[in-house]
Order: sequence, then structure tokens, then C-alpha cells
Amino acid sequence: MARDFNPITAAGYRDLQAKIAALEADRPEKIAILAEARAHGDLSENAEYSAAKRDLRHLESQLRFYNKQLQYAQVVAPSQDDTVELGKWVTLKFMDDDDQVSYQIVGTQEADLEAGKITRVSPLGRALLGHHPGETVTIKAPNSSYQVTLIAVTLHQPA
Repeated sequence: MARDFNPITAAGYRDLQAKIAALEADRPEKIAILAEARAHGDLSENAEYSAAKRDLRHLESQLRFYNKQLQYAQVVAPSQDDTVELGKWVTLKFMDDDDQVSYQIVGTQEADLEAGKITRVSPLGRALLGHHPGETVTIKAPNSSYQVTLIAVTLHQPA
């Protein structure tokens, strides 16, 4: 993988494309609102104009951000084996409390803990990469260390 590229899952790449498409679809409306506000006259005391200008700038900023992410993204397809890698789902057992949880290992721009997606550069994600089911892995977090046992590694979200 090229050093300047950010690995991402195919789903993450499609999500970035969808965000860009949605912003581009909103752009003409924002431009029309700005033009209408500008037509109201004195721009120095026109709050509607200032708000419309700010909204358009924010939209343009988001578009630049997502386009850069897409430009430097490299889609990574996970292998069919049971090695932990980007795009795969892992089921873990935390050794300190026997709690079991499943996460998908994803690229940094895809992380969403509520959706069960952890980034490959997080302490947990980084420690798990390259391991196999049955192995116990020590995770070195900023304030402590803990151990997890890999129960399963799959391509699809566990039921």
C-alpha cells in the first residue's frame, strides 16, 4: 500500500461518495439563497446575507474535506482467511469481566463506536491486527493495559 494513502473499506468509500453527492446536490440551493439575500440591498447589515454566506462557505469546506479524503483513500479488500485485518469483524472476550463484543476494523475516517466500527490505529485495533481466533492479546491503552481473547474473525457482522 502506498505510504500517502489511507486504507478504507469499500463501504467507507461509498459513504464518502454519498456525502459528496449530497453536498453537491445542496449546493445550488445554497447559492440561490445567497443570491436572494444579496438582492436585499445593504450587505453590511444584512444578517440573512451573512448567514447564507456562512452556510455556503461551510458546505464548500465540507466538500473540500471529503474530496481530499476520497482522493487519498485506497480501498482495501479483506482476505478470506481468519487473520484480523481492515474490513473484518472481530468478536472479543474481555478477560477482566468476561464481556463479549464485536467490532469491525475500519479506516480512520470510518470510525463509529456506536455502529461497532473501530479504527485500525486505535489501541485496540492496532493490537488486534494480524492475530487469529483463540489468541489472547494485550492492549496497551494510554492509562492501563488489558487483555482480550479473539473468539472469531469474520467478513460479515456477527448475528
